[in-house]
Amino acid sequence: MSLKTISAVNSMSYEDFISTFGNVIDHCSLCAAAVWRDRPFSDVNSLHKSFCQFVDQLSTGGKEGILRLLPDLAGRLAMSDGLSKESTKEHQSAGLNTLTEQEKQNMHHLNQQYKQKFGFPFVICARENKKEAILTGLENRLKNFGETEAVTGVEEVKKICRLRLLDIVGSSSKL
Repeated sequence: MSLKTISAVNSMSYEDFISTFGNVIDHCSLCAAAVWRDRPFSDVNSLHKSFCQFVDQLSTGGKEGILRLLPDLAGRLAMSDGLSKESTKEHQSAGLNTLTEQEKQNMHHLNQQYKQKFGFPFVICARENKKEAILTGLENRLKNFGETEAVTGVEEVKKICRLRLLDIVGSSSKL
């Protein structure tokens, strides 16, 4: 896929915008639908800022709803090739597709504990981590309070969003 210019982004129809950016926040095209109205964007940073502002203005329940849309890391969807192409690429970059059987069992157990405790899946920017750091992070973050994890999860979603936007627009595209 060739990178889109910010001018091309700004001239996209609503439908094209949703088709292009609807998964920069996993399974939440509503975010892209809301951000479309903020055009024109001066660069990828202003585009990312619009996504972040939309997420930040959501209620706690809305933010947790976004977190609940995300798949478990190395979970059922990953094992059955059911992840989005973006998530698949991110899992691979972190080495989650090379988990040993013991690591898979540990990840599954920790994911279940996490979801039971917080009500949403563990979220970490896989492209900025490797499988060992993800497992350690999951263990450590299980010790946190719910409010802390909701905030941390949303900040991780924003990191994922930024990297996905850079995959689509690139960092050098300016108005």
